[in-house]
Parts: sequence; structure tokens; C-alpha cells
Amino acid sequence: MTARRRWQSPDTARLAVYAIAAALLAAVPAHAQDFDSVEIVATDLGGGVHMLTGRGGNMAVSIGDDGTILIDDQYAPLTPRILAAIGKLGGKSVRFVLNTHWHADHTGGNENLGRSGALIVAHDNVRVRMSAEQLMAAFGQRVPASPEAALPIVTFGGTLTLHVNGQQIRAIHVEHAHTDSDSLIHLTGANVIHMGDTFFNGIYPFIDHSSGGTVDGTIAAADRALAIANDQTRIIPGHGPLASRRDLERYRAMLADVRERIAASVRAGRTAAEVVAARPTADYDEEWGDGFLKPDAFVQIVYATLAR
Repeated sequence: MTARRRWQSPDTARLAVYAIAAALLAAVPAHAQDFDSVEIVATDLGGGVHMLTGRGGNMAVSIGDDGTILIDDQYAPLTPRILAAIGKLGGKSVRFVLNTHWHADHTGGNENLGRSGALIVAHDNVRVRMSAEQLMAAFGQRVPASPEAALPIVTFGGTLTLHVNGQQIRAIHVEHAHTDSDSLIHLTGANVIHMGDTFFNGIYPFIDHSSGGTVDGTIAAADRALAIANDQTRIIPGHGPLASRRDLERYRAMLADVRERIAASVRAGRTAAEVVAARPTADYDEEWGDGFLKPDAFVQIVYATLAR
């Protein structure tokens, strides 16, 4: 009984949130830099599909006879650079924008593109969260509601398919993964999957538990993508380099192993501070711990999603 009280303690929950915030706030200034030096780089994936990188979440673009379809759009100041990069690839004005989830480094260009005539498409919860102020507890940051022009016009619950540019582009909602609003985008003809922030390639993932994210849902999202991928599938992570099926398998295995280690400690009634001190990710830290989310912060987040 004592162990159970420690597990559910409000003080323990607050400790987890504050520790995450302290660890992550150091990453915020990187997003506050000016964008003058940012270059949008395109990687050709075949079939008129390219991966685009710049600053913020990775993007994908499909260019063809039916128009330009953009998956995620980074930050608002980068919109002209993104459009210029698309123009160099032969694309015209953006017809559709698909958001993988609601975070600003993936939806910041929505308002610009919406005002220019693009139809914004996303899961129902993307519109719900963007329509009202949000608290990102891990950063100790309140995110104001987005303007009307930035909100998705077409929303869906489970799946949605666009039949464009000679292929099906399928959006597949995955529940309570990085957030409660995530979608995998499967460009079937090109054999490409954009996973948004359900996949951080080569680094520990940020799971936004204040937006409904969980480690269990993140693992389930990896399973969903693996079920539709083959050895030739190119997988675009929300952050990190272009990936293969094997890369995603390794990410999923790491997450599942860390989840089990921390879950055992939660069941034993250990506090967040005790779990962090035990360094349950020590044998993974050299490979996965060099991203913006450091090992202690990652452990805190996994603990928080399991303890609640």
C-alpha cells in the first residue's frame, strides 16, 4: 500500500514535470534563432516524392499532375524558402497540406499556406488542440490558439486517403503516441512512410504526455508502420535522417526494452528520482542519448507516461 501511494503521489508527478522542463528548456533557444541561414534540402525518393529538411520537423512533398501535396510545413518564417525549394523541384503552389500532428515545428507554416489557398488536412485532434491554448508541460510553455487560417479544414478520425499524382496517400491515425493527434502518412506508390514525431531516428524521442502522448502508443505506432513497410520502404522520421525498416525496428526494440525496465520500477513503487538515479538507459545512452532530449529527461518522460 505504501508503494502504491508513492507511485501515485502528486509530488512525484510534479517532480517529473519539473525535471523534464529543466532538462528541455535548454533546447528552446535553438528554435528562437533567426532563420536566415536555414537551407531547405531535398532528397529525391522517386515517384515525384521528396523528403525536405530545414529547421523543425522533417517534411515530404509529392509533386505531379494533380498538384503539390506537402506533409508538414515547419515554421512560418520558412514558408518562402520551402516554396522556393518546391519550385526548384518543378512544383507549383501547394494544393494540400497534411499535418502529422499539432506541434508548431510541423504546423507553423499552416497559416501562410492556408491563406494562399492550400487545403489543410489533419486528424480531428489537430484542429481541437490548435483551436485552443495548450500547455506543453515538458517545456513549461503555454501555446496560444492558432488563427483560423492555420486550422485544418478537412479532419478525419481513423484514416483518410487522397488519390493524387498517380498514387494513394493514406493518413492513418495512431492513438496516444507522440500526442493524441498523430498520423502516419503512407505514400503507397512511392513506398514511403512519413511517421511524424512518432519516430525520432537515432535519438531518444520526446513524448508529449500533456498532449495525450504515451510510450505504449509510440511503440504501437512503430508496430503499425512496420506492418505496412517492407525492406525497400523509405521512412521519414519527424526528426533525424531518412530511415529504413531496419532503423525503425531498432528504435522500436529500444523503446520496448526501456519501457519494460521503467515499468518494473513503477510497479515496485520507486519514485521518478530513484528511477533516474538507477540509469535504466545506460547501455543505450551512447547511441541514442546525443539528441536534444538527454537520457535523464527521456527516463522522466517514460516514467510519467507509465505512472499516470
